Amino acid sequence: MDINNRTIWQQAAGDTDRDYSDLCLRWGVILNGPGYAGPWPECRDELTVDGWSSRKLTDLSRFAEEIKDGDLVVLRLGTAAILAVGEVVGEYEWCAEFGDIDGWEIQHVRRVRWLWESRKAPKGFATYTLKQGDTTQRLDSSDVKDWLTGLQISVARYEQSLPALPGRDATQDVGFNDISGFLFDHGVASDSIAKLLADIGELVRIATWYQRTSMPSEHETVAYLVIPLLRALGWTPQRMAVEWNRVDVALFKGLPRKDKNLTVVVEAKKMNASCLSAMSQAQAYAQGKEGCHRLIVTDGLRYGVYTRNESGEFALTAYMNLTRLRSSYPIYPCSGARQALLIMAPEWSG
Repeated sequence: MDINNRTIWQQAAGDTDRDYSDLCLRWGVILNGPGYAGPWPECRDELTVDGWSSRKLTDLSRFAEEIKDGDLVVLRLGTAAILAVGEVVGEYEWCAEFGDIDGWEIQHVRRVRWLWESRKAPKGFATYTLKQGDTTQRLDSSDVKDWLTGLQISVARYEQSLPALPGRDATQDVGFNDISGFLFDHGVASDSIAKLLADIGELVRIATWYQRTSMPSEHETVAYLVIPLLRALGWTPQRMAVEWNRVDVALFKGLPRKDKNLTVVVEAKKMNASCLSAMSQAQAYAQGKEGCHRLIVTDGLRYGVYTRNESGEFALTAYMNLTRLRSSYPIYPCSGARQALLIMAPEWSG
């Protein structure tokens, strides 16, 4: 790879708890945030009022203004691993569909044509070869530059097309009436639906109070947010076990509470932590439980719902944020609130 006279950037793809590098590679992007206040530079004043540091604002400015078409970028996770190398294509964009990436609002976007990638076997370097701190930084490591010079990139990689980004579709927002009709059409009882919709409003109030004051512990998250939602969906105490064989919440299709009757594993993280990162742990608990076809991972506000496919593997089927009810999440891609609540209900049979 010819790196002469080319600016090279290092770009973080999350952290060891929240890794969104797969989305960067799937959609041909690098991402930065917070993006809730809108595009750069219009968002600068609101972010300043909200207390974001001058360092973060400089980071966003660097991402939006200093990166140029044709620059090179290495995608890092931590300070010692490179997952991909690409070249920047076009100008800065703001994309609403990246507004909830496992709880992070990272709508600031640059398109990247990935020339080399290896998530399963990332290129490793000595610890701290890549810088901590800002999401977007200039690369100054001679070790990394020497490695880049030796990369052999085919012409086809330089000529590949970028995937089209999904646009924000207002029809993806769903209201309680949409959810009510959908659940009723799929066999959920009217009483359960009425209680569910009433309780969702209360749970959102509780969750936003926590966000304004202090974050709840994982135990509080389960007690005051997760269990009430499951109860509203129709799960009875007899069919719910808290901290059962190391599972945060185990749901059973019937009694007794035995492995053969386990139907859902629920793993909870404390609020605002990455809930999707709990999937591997939930899957490990479901291992060998033939009747368990559902995994739910949550931080009390966001829910990732996984179902077992024909090959026996779990895949993300639906994602729900109680404060942003959507019909689908094309970024992941998966269904949204309606399908998530249906799969979480006792009536769901696959």
